[in-house]
Amino acid sequence: MAEVTAAEAMALLAGVPVGRLGFHHRGLPAIRPVNHLVEDGQILIRTHFDSRLSAAVAELLPQGVVVAYEADDLDFEARAGWSVVAVGTAQPVTAPDRLAHFEGRPDTWVDQPMNKLIAIQPEIVTGFRIEPAR
Repeated sequence: MAEVTAAEAMALLAGVPVGRLGFHHRGLPAIRPVNHLVEDGQILIRTHFDSRLSAAVAELLPQGVVVAYEADDLDFEARAGWSVVAVGTAQPVTAPDRLAHFEGRPDTWVDQPMNKLIAIQPEIVTGFRIEPAR
């Protein structure tokens, strides 16, 4: 394994459409697969108003809620790939101009209206490349 810089880790994260979001729900850890996009140093995800994630983020407004976001790209046959973890604060996006800018993005795989946009401001970003043994 070789550690990558935070900037390279964010670039790797931007290159895949899906990751896993870790957050607290009723005092316990919860993990959900979600689609994301990376823009202006933030990780943006869509959810719906009645989701557990929306409830968890809304509980701690205005300071936001601490979350962990992880994504990877692994080749099991080659035993190679990478993994990135970003830890930071999640808050709903409420500014009309930002909501308009991200209208319909990121695209989601869930077949229901995803009417809430959440921005994660990463504070700690770590990543590793896994290379096959020589």
